[in-house]
Amino acid sequence: MTAARPGLERSRGLFVVLGVSGSIAAYKAVELARRLTQAGATVQVVMTRSAAEFVRPLTFQALTYRPVELEMFGQLDDRAAGHVAMGQQADLIVIVPATAHVIARLAHGFADDLLATTVLAAHAPVIVCPAMETHMWANPATQANVAILRERGMRIVAPEAGELASGLVGQGRLAALERIEDAIAEAVGEARSLAGRRVVVTAGPTAEPIDPVRVISNRSSGKMGYAIASAAQAAGADVTLISGPTALAAPAGVRQVQIETASELREAVLALLPDAEAVVMAAAVADYRVAEPSDVKLKKRDARGEVTLRLTENADVLKAVMAKRRPGTFVVGFKAETGDPVAEATRMLREKGPDLVVANDVSAGVFGADTDTVTFVSVDGAEALPRLPKAEVARRLVQRIAQALGGAS
Repeated sequence: MTAARPGLERSRGLFVVLGVSGSIAAYKAVELARRLTQAGATVQVVMTRSAAEFVRPLTFQALTYRPVELEMFGQLDDRAAGHVAMGQQADLIVIVPATAHVIARLAHGFADDLLATTVLAAHAPVIVCPAMETHMWANPATQANVAILRERGMRIVAPEAGELASGLVGQGRLAALERIEDAIAEAVGEARSLAGRRVVVTAGPTAEPIDPVRVISNRSSGKMGYAIASAAQAAGADVTLISGPTALAAPAGVRQVQIETASELREAVLALLPDAEAVVMAAAVADYRVAEPSDVKLKKRDARGEVTLRLTENADVLKAVMAKRRPGTFVVGFKAETGDPVAEATRMLREKGPDLVVANDVSAGVFGADTDTVTFVSVDGAEALPRLPKAEVARRLVQRIAQALGGAS
């Protein structure tokens, strides 16, 4: 047996849940368990019932020095709700191999066995390593389920092409252990890249009142900002999310400050700015507000077919942040445009001075979508990303922030 790759040493001292599901490739998880244990991780193997038909639990126990867990309500430890304890304790979850069945259950939030429940209860990074017959992998249902997992921030180590257990040749065989180990090393490194850093993220639209019932707002869903807050928290940061009105729940472990107007957002950001080491201005802030909002609901019968609203300009929140930030605070601006977003982002960079601007084209009706096409614009140039899940865009942005703050390895 070969030794663990150097990158796997990052897992030393971590509690790693190794999920094993029912595939002939389950035997390869035995070697991964050995390498992780050898690297200094505490490895807790969780097997599905079908996985135990391919590899006996005793094999994993002999290599990890821990009993294998199979039952939802087994005696996991002396804490209450033991069936979710592992997910809450885990520093990392790796599922090797992940069958089409397991991927579907994870995508749709099933909690009918210990492995699925552990993933649902976890705040830790999750790495999913599929293995299945080539037509099952290519099936639109499987691809849709994999896309859902990616959108949620899970890492997929795609299967490789080669000879399969069915005798066919095609994509579907479990990725080489070296690729899986590289994904583990990367996930662990990112999970620590912002450890102890204080990050403020703004998200969603603002809503400027016309009267007590009506507002001027925009179509921002808040998904990008929430994804950034989640990715920063996963990287170990202490995150505060300042959010306008959205239908989204705050990411686990993230503090949330709810605002409505641009003025409230400005006050909230500036209050947190003295302690912030990074500020990500992903909210879609209204440029204008109603100069004299009504204290009572405006009646249609009084309008006589026409209403005129006098608007006044809101204070520029990003300019205020740049004027008051302390040295070393990394500031990210966002520029959503229908024309040339990169040109407008470059102008923002020049005129307002943030460290990085994320430019995206919103002319194609992307509001509310789970994917985005963005360009990172800085004094070093422009880095155009392909269309990606917003969770992946967020992860890459957090990587840039960590590098700027000196936290990335």
